Amino acid sequence: MHQRHEATTAVAQMGASPSSPAGLSEREVVERRTHGQGNRVSPANSRSYWQIIAENMFTFINIVLFTLGLILALLGQFMDALVSVGVILLNILVSVVQEIRAKRTLDRITVLTQPTAHVIREAREYDVPPQDLVVGDVLHVGPGDQIVLDGTILSDPSNGISRSATVVMAVDESLLTGESDIVPKRAGDPVYSGSFCASGTGYYVAEKVGSQSLANSVMAGARSFRRVLTPLQEQINFVIRLALLIALYLEFLLVLDSIVRRIDLVQGVQNATIIAGLVPNGLFLSIALAYAIAAVRIVRYGALVQQANAIESLSHVDVLCLDKTGTLTANRLQVVETLGLTENPDSLKQLLGIIVASTHDHNKTSEAIATAFPAEAHSVIAEVPFSSSRKWSAAAFDECPDSPTARSVALRGVYVLGAPEILRPFLDSCVSWETITTVIRDRAQQGLRVLLVAHSPVAEDLQVGAPERLYEDARLPVGLTPLGLVVLSDELRPEARETLRSFLAMGLQPKIISGDYPETVAALARQAGLDNAALRVVSGAELDALDDVALAEIAEDSTIFGRTTPQHKERLIRALRSRGHYVAMVGDGVNDVLSLKQAQLAIAMHSGSQAARSVSDMVLMQDSFATLVPAMQEGQRVVNGMQDILKIILARVTAIGLLVVSSLALGPLPLALRQGSLITLLAVGIPTVLLAIWAHPQRASRADLRRQLLHFVSAAAIVTAALGLLLFYGVIAIDHGGAASPTAGFVTAQPTPLDIFALTHAQTAVSAFLVFSGLLLVVFVEPPTPWWTGGDRLSGDWRPTVLAGALAMVFVMVELAPPLRDTFALAPLTLVEWGLVSAATLLWLPLLRWIWRTESVARYLGMNPLDDAIRGMGHRKGRNQHGE
Repeated sequence: MHQRHEATTAVAQMGASPSSPAGLSEREVVERRTHGQGNRVSPANSRSYWQIIAENMFTFINIVLFTLGLILALLGQFMDALVSVGVILLNILVSVVQEIRAKRTLDRITVLTQPTAHVIREAREYDVPPQDLVVGDVLHVGPGDQIVLDGTILSDPSNGISRSATVVMAVDESLLTGESDIVPKRAGDPVYSGSFCASGTGYYVAEKVGSQSLANSVMAGARSFRRVLTPLQEQINFVIRLALLIALYLEFLLVLDSIVRRIDLVQGVQNATIIAGLVPNGLFLSIALAYAIAAVRIVRYGALVQQANAIESLSHVDVLCLDKTGTLTANRLQVVETLGLTENPDSLKQLLGIIVASTHDHNKTSEAIATAFPAEAHSVIAEVPFSSSRKWSAAAFDECPDSPTARSVALRGVYVLGAPEILRPFLDSCVSWETITTVIRDRAQQGLRVLLVAHSPVAEDLQVGAPERLYEDARLPVGLTPLGLVVLSDELRPEARETLRSFLAMGLQPKIISGDYPETVAALARQAGLDNAALRVVSGAELDALDDVALAEIAEDSTIFGRTTPQHKERLIRALRSRGHYVAMVGDGVNDVLSLKQAQLAIAMHSGSQAARSVSDMVLMQDSFATLVPAMQEGQRVVNGMQDILKIILARVTAIGLLVVSSLALGPLPLALRQGSLITLLAVGIPTVLLAIWAHPQRASRADLRRQLLHFVSAAAIVTAALGLLLFYGVIAIDHGGAASPTAGFVTAQPTPLDIFALTHAQTAVSAFLVFSGLLLVVFVEPPTPWWTGGDRLSGDWRPTVLAGALAMVFVMVELAPPLRDTFALAPLTLVEWGLVSAATLLWLPLLRWIWRTESVARYLGMNPLDDAIRGMGHRKGRNQHGE
């Protein structure tokens, strides 16, 4: 083949079957690509660089602050404009750099999950990326394969296909239409990119490529970075909108205050900038950034996040549903033994090899049998492929042993391969079922899979059903003769035991859902380390007899579900969600698509079907569900870190907001513009970035987040604002010699030098108090010892405490260094003023701790008490497997 088969492209070259078309030649492919008929338009994996910059910079509040900064510059207040706008630009720069790094990493990894096209060229089949296709390419699809280009199904011999026109392909178009119905496709029917083959197999010719294809027009953003609002983001969005509304009202009051008190324009713009800065608009973007960074971290563990809300979902999961095959096991089936019932073992092996070689139904079971018993294909007159709903497959042969062209083994009649208990109603009544049952139970206890081979002598007895019914009407003849049993083993993943133990330690309930015999699944679960006493085993037949209420109770109490169909899996996921659980589903096959769609977090194996990957929120790139342990811890880390950040930011915004409201009634603003920027940088900006990095994993509580925020923020804001006001007017009173009223000298537009001296010193004292109290809040959200608990659970991590101490020293250095002090409009505090700041801080500390521990605010509001761990008597925040 030509240059499209580079070393970096995993190209599997296989001989096409005799019935497959020849496809295009290499020369035709080159010519069509030269004439612009190649599929060179690829969907964007993420936002462009310009979008990242624009969405971080041009928010409503940023535009307001930039405008106010420009006005200050025009009024000659260059330093005020530089400091206020500079802090905003610094935050934007950090966010943009981090998000661009995340984008580049995710773009590189996302390429690995793109669907692969099976193209026929020069009578050979190749696996190529979709961008290598051209108009006229013939594509082969089977169960689970995604249809990557719009086209038309082929089955006419004039098109090079010798297959019967009755061969039908079932296509799931739910990603396009939103409907879950399977659409039948026959010769001449159109197929659309973005859909996938649910059952059957067939060929289609590509007719639309590039921007004309539905995959590149409608579905272009299916895997792009989208700002999907998660529950946490929705709450933050509400907080921001509320803060914006309050800020607008405060601006209105400020305008009235400026008119009444005749405050000059410069002071008015400075005050307006302080109030506009109260809106925590960067909070929403910081969470999106945290999700992006977490997605990059999770990639290191081998998990690719395809939807932003998957990061938050990881922290909420409390029930993890696993499809046994390909998840708990490696899906590497091997034939262990064959047991003849009415056929000798050697003949049974030869017969099994011929059946799987002659049919088009290729799955892991048939591949294992074909490997164990290679044979030559025979002519099939009818076949019914295996499906997860039927749990059997059948083929009809009509070979005459006396024919001159007869093979060494001539097959005649219907041959069925499937689950023994499903085939039992069709067996001859004279068959001794006890013998079969004994073998099944014995092998099931070893974790082995048992299939029954049965036969009917009349080939016409196989009813394949109407093609448009997608084999739903397929029926087996009654009176089948059991020929023998084939026993297969699957390899338990080596990491399964340790992974399940980790899930249980994290508080997750594992549920194993499989189409295999229930006792086989239970045996493998025991081998994986699940407690035998806790295993309650339920079969799909039992589920059929239950209504939704009874099913929900069974789903809650049971761990193993065997002989389930895709519909059973879907009902189980829905039932678990109805009981208030946050459910994750791990699957790999097309039979898992329904349940993956129903789960709140859908996770697919990379080596699984393209259909499963298409509907999943995450893809496990290394095909190991052990990856979920660090991935879930990372999700918990992000959400818990953001909750700490929320507490700090909301406490700061609310406290300053109360100070501003009080000042509008009592006198001047207790903060200058540049002082507010310094407070934001030291007490909020730097700590929140590091808190997000240092956050500990712990399953988030969705129910009490608002109560925790109210518990933490209300007390912190009220105490901080009250003591801040007392400190402000206390310094003013001292600097005025105790003779002046709190508002003396500040009502007119021309304050005296003594008034200016008192104001700047009072504002500096309040700035120092807000920095110190804000840094102590950092210690309170990550308590290093039990004494510091009250606002949050015990952390035991000393890093935030050391950070708070270091940043407090930075403020002292800024205050003591004249150039830095002048930059942030601070005044040199006297020893008396430092004493007042220290007294206010020392009073603030035990008072706030006492309010938190006694839950005074919650009791006043009539709220239910928080758990002991938050109030200070209890457990540490979660730790990961490294003890971090």
